[in-house]
Amino acid sequence: MKRTHLPLNGLRVLDAAARHLSFTKAADELAVTPAAVGQQIRALEDMMGVVMFRRTPKGLELTDEAAAGLDPLRSGFLQFEEAVRAMQSGQSSHKLTIAAPRDFTQKWLNQRLTGFSNDNPQTSFALVAADDEIDFTEANLDLAIWLGDGPGEHEGVLLGDTVFVKVTGPGNGEGKKIDWPGCPISEGEETLMRVADGGLAIEAAANGFGHAWVPKMLVQRDLAGGRVEIIGEDSVSSRGYWLMAPTPQWRQKKVKALVAALTE
Repeated sequence: MKRTHLPLNGLRVLDAAARHLSFTKAADELAVTPAAVGQQIRALEDMMGVVMFRRTPKGLELTDEAAAGLDPLRSGFLQFEEAVRAMQSGQSSHKLTIAAPRDFTQKWLNQRLTGFSNDNPQTSFALVAADDEIDFTEANLDLAIWLGDGPGEHEGVLLGDTVFVKVTGPGNGEGKKIDWPGCPISEGEETLMRVADGGLAIEAAANGFGHAWVPKMLVQRDLAGGRVEIIGEDSVSSRGYWLMAPTPQWRQKKVKALVAALTE
């Protein structure tokens, strides 16, 4: 059913003017000028073909036509307020849906989410494996993380840095290259193995298959545990892990809290 266009600004001005029976006091409430109130009322009268107010020696007076519509008008505004509160109640939801690469979730994100959860025990998480194309609408996401050169059309912040390191198993030597999709480092060397992501490249290197170029932030725990070691010099890439979301999601209180925690 086609809905009639509602002049909401004019109706809001009408409500204020009718309560005060004064354009000046209505203007003070709405933080506009009395002239702006008068313009809105005249535009509303022209649109509806109804006179709303008459000036009398005692001051402003509502017409019978305007008075007849005030109760349903105010009831409608109350329902608008309830609708806004209902939509905003999602802001108080403590569930966060996050899309991230599997290896990043395993190697870096899970540990940070655990720390955030300890400080925010009411929060729960739904983790989704991120593909190359992230559709916030279809997946109903709050946040996404991807390995790229920026947040694209979304709001975003870089997590950590864009440093890549060459790793191999302890004492195994350099060996041949272990490649994975999205790795920005290309040496022109013979590739021994190609795996699905950086996490599997780390595992292959730890198991003695050769060396792999991986994001430094992805391999910190494996380095600390002595599973792999760095050989050669670091390389700075244009690609890094970006935390991102469309502007409406980015502004949510729960999202801001997690973004702050992950970027400390």
